[in-house]
Formats: sequence, C-alpha cells, structure tokens
Amino acid sequence: MTTVSTHVLDTSSGRPAEGVPVQLDQLTDGEWKAVGASRTDADGRAKDLPEPDLASGTVLRLRFETRGPFFPEVAIVFEVDPAQPHYHVPLLLNPFGYSVYRGS
Repeated sequence: MTTVSTHVLDTSSGRPAEGVPVQLDQLTDGEWKAVGASRTDADGRAKDLPEPDLASGTVLRLRFETRGPFFPEVAIVFEVDPAQPHYHVPLLLNPFGYSVYRGS
C-alpha cells in the first residue's frame, strides 16, 4: 500500500493555497488514467487522494489547477517504489515560478 499527499503553499503571500483542485493520475500501458481528485483545504493540504494500484504502474502525476496567468496548470510526474508506504509531494507556488520536492 502506497499513499500520496500534497501541500500547496503560495510563496508570494507566505500562506497555504486553499481550494486548489488536485488530480492524481497513473501511467498505465502508456496512457494516463485518473486515480482520483481532491482540493486543498484551509491548510493547503490534499490528504484524501485515493491510493493508486501500483500493480498497474509506478509512474504517477499530480496535476494542480493553479489558474494563474502564467502557470494555469502545474503537472508533477514522479515514480514511486511500492515498498515505500507514503509519498508527500509539496508544491511551492507563486505567480511566476514553482518548485517541488519529496517531503516527509
């Protein structure tokens, strides 16, 4: 069992980004398939994404509908190890840049 969570912070305001739609997709047989979706809470966290079926593939994608003027969407593609129980992938976002990292 491997779960995925994320956290979105607006670095221009120094605050969590509330209400950002997030979708978790999985690469299966060369095609992206939706696993499920969530929306960030008041703390900027999406904690309720469904668990991917890693027997179908270990490459995942988080898509954030940021609706910004420069970055209307941010997509993060990453590979997971089925032996790891959890992946936390935070997004640090501002109107003209973003960064991601593997959190804990």
